[in-house]
Amino acid sequence: MYPRYRLGSVVAAAVLVAVATACTGSREDRAPATGRAGITSTAPAAAAKGKAAAKGAGTASAAKALSTRFEGSSSALPARLAAEMRGTTWQPGCPVPLRDLRLLTLRYWGFDGKVHEGPMVVNRAVAGQVISVFERLFQARFPIQQLHLAVQYIPGEDDPNDTRNYTGSFNCRPVVTAHGAQSNWSQHAYGLAIDINPIQNPYVASDGYVRNNHARRYRDRSLRRTGMIHGGDAVVRAFADAGWGWGGSWSGNKDYMHFSLTGR
Repeated sequence: MYPRYRLGSVVAAAVLVAVATACTGSREDRAPATGRAGITSTAPAAAAKGKAAAKGAGTASAAKALSTRFEGSSSALPARLAAEMRGTTWQPGCPVPLRDLRLLTLRYWGFDGKVHEGPMVVNRAVAGQVISVFERLFQARFPIQQLHLAVQYIPGEDDPNDTRNYTGSFNCRPVVTAHGAQSNWSQHAYGLAIDINPIQNPYVASDGYVRNNHARRYRDRSLRRTGMIHGGDAVVRAFADAGWGWGGSWSGNKDYMHFSLTGR
């Protein structure tokens, strides 16, 4: 599920971020392959680039035309970003400490057919995997409307008319279904889940209910529209090859936007 609103306190029953659906998890990730163009790991240069990507509440950078060559980097959370996350998308009591999170800067193809660059916070254990997956999505020219850092989520305050279509990962919040928040941590709270184009790939409850009004048209998965994910496509294959599960393959409820290391 994806990040959206403001946060409250971290209590057992709820609170925290995403955008419109469910998730949680953990496992040690292999480092990104070396010698491949465009992929770098934690370094001063990556950290500086990460600060720029994180500036402005997580919005993607597209001020200048970017090369059509994929680039992805990973760095420790810049101090400014960590400070912004405290009390909103992260707070004491969250299942993963800030030191175990990494800021990625990733290039992707937008809905406008142009190359964009944006930030994503993930668990450090899967940083290399995520960079590799997004390299494959870039090569396949799969369109993503916007990479954006999670925003605070407060149960019961999500707007069914929200048009934000953020692709993101870490958000210390509970599982959120089409019918509301649950009592257990989402995989997003561990930084082990990613939601992609949540408007085009909604959470569809087993009774057919979709919370977001703008996403309801995409309940019909026979549609072939920009940004939609379908079984066996380039997105599902890229995540599957990394060992991640897809919410669109669940029985009963379907979370078409959602990929996680644990498959939950």
